[in-house]
Amino acid sequence: MVVSERKTKAERREEILDAALREFAERGYHGASTEEIASRAGISQPYVFRLFGTKRELFKAVVARCFRETLEMFQRAAEGLRGEEALHAMGNAYMEHYLTDRARLRAQMQAYAACDDPEIRDATRQGYGDLVAYVERVSGLPPAEVGRFFATGMLLNVFASMELTGENAEPWSERLLEFCREAG
Repeated sequence: MVVSERKTKAERREEILDAALREFAERGYHGASTEEIASRAGISQPYVFRLFGTKRELFKAVVARCFRETLEMFQRAAEGLRGEEALHAMGNAYMEHYLTDRARLRAQMQAYAACDDPEIRDATRQGYGDLVAYVERVSGLPPAEVGRFFATGMLLNVFASMELTGENAEPWSERLLEFCREAG
């Protein structure tokens, strides 16, 4: 006899967010299917709606989670550091993490692409704004340096989205990636 462990609502919610992240990363907001998300999570589609209400609310929850996890990664990387040292630590952590976890990166990129929806735009702005506020606070650097940090991060996003890292790199992308490494 197989005994299945009953999961809490919070555990199920996290499983749905994991499944939704993958589905939204692959297909975007408009192309993703809540039926496929439910299937990936091993639950019924009505349960997805019971926990999140709408596909939009689920997408916003995924967006908020992606930005929160990035912020937490920045906080761990910069712990006890300030100034350029903190900026380099956060940049290195971002490079190590996001260049290897394309699903999270692609989900983040899908959030930007879905900003024609005012609610999604607000969620995306809030998450990105939280990152900027933290980086400004912990680094204490002028806007030009903070802007360069985020511009470098967006360049890394583009590279990872196009799979221009590792063995898939092109000579021109390697040159720009070297800039990203130096920018830290």
